[in-house]
Amino acid sequence: MNDDTVLTSKIRSLNGKDYGACQNLLGKYDYQNQFKLIVHKIPKDPYAPPPTGIYCIQVSRSNQQIINYNIDSRIKKIAFTDFLARKFYDASKLTSSRNRGTGYSGAITIDKPGQAILERNSVVLSEKYIEVRCFIGIPASGRKVNSMIAEEMFLKELPKIVSKSLYKKNIELGELDRHIHTAEDAEFLRKELDRLNLVAFISNNSILPRKSSMSNQPMEKRNVVPFKSPSSLEVELKLPNAGFIKGMGIPKGITLITGGGYHGKSTLLSTLESSVYNHIPGDGREKCVSLYESVKVRAYSGRNITKTDISTFINDLPFGKNTKSFSSNNASGSTSQAASIIEAVEVGARVLLMDEDTCATNFMNRDQKIKKLIKKEDEPITTYIDKVEKLFSEKSVSTILALGGVGDYFDVSDLVIQMKNYQPIDETDRAHKISSSSSYKPEKIESGFAFCDRFPLPETIVSKNRAGKYNLKARGLNRIHFGLESIDLNDLEQIIEISQTKALCYALEYSKKYMNNNTCLREVVDKVIKDINKSGLDVICNNINGNFSFFREFELAFVLNRLNGFDLKQKINN
Repeated sequence: MNDDTVLTSKIRSLNGKDYGACQNLLGKYDYQNQFKLIVHKIPKDPYAPPPTGIYCIQVSRSNQQIINYNIDSRIKKIAFTDFLARKFYDASKLTSSRNRGTGYSGAITIDKPGQAILERNSVVLSEKYIEVRCFIGIPASGRKVNSMIAEEMFLKELPKIVSKSLYKKNIELGELDRHIHTAEDAEFLRKELDRLNLVAFISNNSILPRKSSMSNQPMEKRNVVPFKSPSSLEVELKLPNAGFIKGMGIPKGITLITGGGYHGKSTLLSTLESSVYNHIPGDGREKCVSLYESVKVRAYSGRNITKTDISTFINDLPFGKNTKSFSSNNASGSTSQAASIIEAVEVGARVLLMDEDTCATNFMNRDQKIKKLIKKEDEPITTYIDKVEKLFSEKSVSTILALGGVGDYFDVSDLVIQMKNYQPIDETDRAHKISSSSSYKPEKIESGFAFCDRFPLPETIVSKNRAGKYNLKARGLNRIHFGLESIDLNDLEQIIEISQTKALCYALEYSKKYMNNNTCLREVVDKVIKDINKSGLDVICNNINGNFSFFREFELAFVLNRLNGFDLKQKINN
């Protein structure tokens, strides 16, 4: 192993040379027993984005100066490494700037964490060491190396960042405790939901509104009303660290979130969809949890659908199109929503979250006037309102629906929450009185739910481009380039970080190892998640990187379902 003097010499020798000469820095370097630097991959161009380069910083856990913690559970490990990733990101942002040359020159950075505490591979914890995977943008003027700035970055700035983020003298232990305790308490709350027959819990005094549509950070407290549960729904629990708390429990069944415009319906629903993840201290939603198997579904015209049995909701299409094995590369609003519901239940969803603003109107309900005009035999759609009760009674799948314009759902609701000035009011009794006085009643549909097992065909997942090279790229939060295909993920609203999208790229390819004629889609995605839980996110990629964060089996299944060219075999169960 080289020492840092060797690194210094190598850097100085690069001055004024073409950027490709930086490959000479590949190797391992010992920073006087403070930490080891492993240069795995250097971009061949200063304009190449951070994911194309990888530098590993290893600090021995036997070093008495570094921060450590008694890690005796998976959630503690996740929270600890998440905390270190945030510290490294903050320290690098304060210490290093990329405005020192062309492209990404001068940058020392790490994959940016969001508001959720997630398993990441930007910081990896082993028995022997803590490994931080970062990016160092070697400075360049044009495409010529500027070794003077590079020397300062490697020999002064990098040790300073490591010290600020990993050495206990620079870390407030109380802050670390709060981070880990917050994750522990949220995990405890989520596990308590089933015992209490709940699908979600929102703590009193939570701050639900976000700063803006472009920021997931909490709105400033002076501009927001803290959440307060109605007494009829209030639940008290004792957390392992925070002690006794009270908040609103949403029971299993069919829940409506209603109210006037701009009164907080969508804000509450958004909290429920994001609360499948644990949130960082100060987020405002730290003690808000939903069942892990809560899935947001919506209509999304134009999405790809492959051999999904949507006959529960849609039958007798023109020209005899088969809805028991429905395929389309340009789905309508109603067929896309029907498919998303079936696909979610197929892989184990226990709660469906919907917002009427993003639902297909004709899929959700048909009023009395339209029923008089269009006869039942001329309408292929069985609306969700006519099936939602059977979905719960037959499949134990709850529904939480935010709506402001369809009172007909009062007839099928178990709970009605009115949001007024961002505060919840239990209006169940009043809503049921209104529905009992109405002449409208939902249709009684006798038929149950149709499902089929679908077996993915691995040969239809093609990750190479025309040149025969792998093409696995995330283009922002909501798009994946995979092989020759571009996958639109804009309707997958529970993907919250681009690092999840990056991981999903590779998980698509990795999932092929479990695909055969005997393994259904749910089993495939479950096995991928099991591997990640056992071996970490590195398992889905052959090359070391630090740009992945955890995703659920639902998101993986949904991405597969949206891949054009993906094919399956069906086994009809009914």
